[in-house]
Amino acid sequence: PMVERKIGESIVREIRQRDPTYLDDPEIADYLNDLGSRLAAAIPGGRQDFEFIVIRDNSINAFALPGGFIGAHTGLLLASESESEVASVLAHEMAHVTQRHIARMLGVQQQAQLPAMIAMAAALLLGSSRPDLAQAAAMAAQGAVVQTQLGYSRDYEREADRIGFQTLAAAGFDTHAMSAFFEKMQRYTRIVDDGTVPGYLRTHPVTTERIADAQARAASQPYRQRLDASEYQLVRAKLRAETGEPRDAVTHFRAAVRDRRFASEPAAGYGLVIALLRNQQPREAAVQLERLRASGLDSPMLVSLAARVRQALGDVAGALAVLKDGVARWPHRRAIAYTYAKALDEAGRHDDALAHLGEQLRLYPRDPALHELKAKAYAGLGKRLQQHQAQAEVYLLRGSLPAAIEQLRLAQTAGDGNFYELSAVDARLKELRAEHARERKESRKR
Repeated sequence: PMVERKIGESIVREIRQRDPTYLDDPEIADYLNDLGSRLAAAIPGGRQDFEFIVIRDNSINAFALPGGFIGAHTGLLLASESESEVASVLAHEMAHVTQRHIARMLGVQQQAQLPAMIAMAAALLLGSSRPDLAQAAAMAAQGAVVQTQLGYSRDYEREADRIGFQTLAAAGFDTHAMSAFFEKMQRYTRIVDDGTVPGYLRTHPVTTERIADAQARAASQPYRQRLDASEYQLVRAKLRAETGEPRDAVTHFRAAVRDRRFASEPAAGYGLVIALLRNQQPREAAVQLERLRASGLDSPMLVSLAARVRQALGDVAGALAVLKDGVARWPHRRAIAYTYAKALDEAGRHDDALAHLGEQLRLYPRDPALHELKAKAYAGLGKRLQQHQAQAEVYLLRGSLPAAIEQLRLAQTAGDGNFYELSAVDARLKELRAEHARERKESRKR
């Protein structure tokens, strides 16, 4: 399991650092990870070490990586017609992880195989549908070359369907969604006339047998209607509002609201506010925001949007008040936490930003984004030692040990630290240098 986690971490790190389609949107990541947590809680044993990332790509696709990392394309969210459909895909991918299908296909046995395993995982999981991601992962494999491209075996697909269905049912989602999604993918394949196959189908071929099995399983369960979480519709509206030309997005959502053509009225209004902000129309955005609030929508995503509107109007104090209240109401929503820290820092309230970040880091000590915001706040105060110290943790958490060591060396020579601060830097530097030496020694053995 440790080797599998390292493989997954290496690929995800390369995706985050090098792939331009990686979507660094905390709100969408928060939503997907919340949905994933609801599914994970239904897995026997309550495994909670899954992590979900988003790729900005219109293709209908999702993929699992070793160690509990799951990727979803924005096209999957936009093509879905219910939250249960998205959940059915994620549950299937999570089953590939819990049953160790990827590791079994790769034959992971020992640490010495790690570089080759990373490259092989890239070819297996990404190469057929995302050659750009496969190339990034291959770079993580230190130049190892893998030319084969594989897909999941039928046995593994059947097992992932069966276990994914059990997870979907146990988590309280609509179990008919799995077969509905399969049928949608089959229809999509038929209407594509350029000879291409959707990425998801390359590694997850949909057969009549899989559809029939999913339908039979759903028929054996009592029907359970599941209302979509409001965030599901808001995420989809956000993705649509942030795609294409701002003027076109405004036209689309204005028409949807006017003609009442929407799956969710609050989501349509939410999309319109985002589109108006993109189109440099903050005053009308503020008017539409008040209508949205009057609809009764209560969501952490509305907090971030309200703050954006206040900032666009030049009302810094108003934005900070909205965010402060949002953090108090939703302390575990990192999107609000990040936005509040940035807003405090931009307002010159660096000490307040550091106090807020200290609270967040107690909840999420391994979040590199929080450490990076901490480094910026220290920079605003002119505290160079602590700035470099915080930046070292950013590099360490993102897998760049040499860069972390360099930051600590800069902290040593910053010239503004007291005895205790310098002692802490020295101790951390000694620790990281020892870890780096171990890594180089292990690398030479391979």
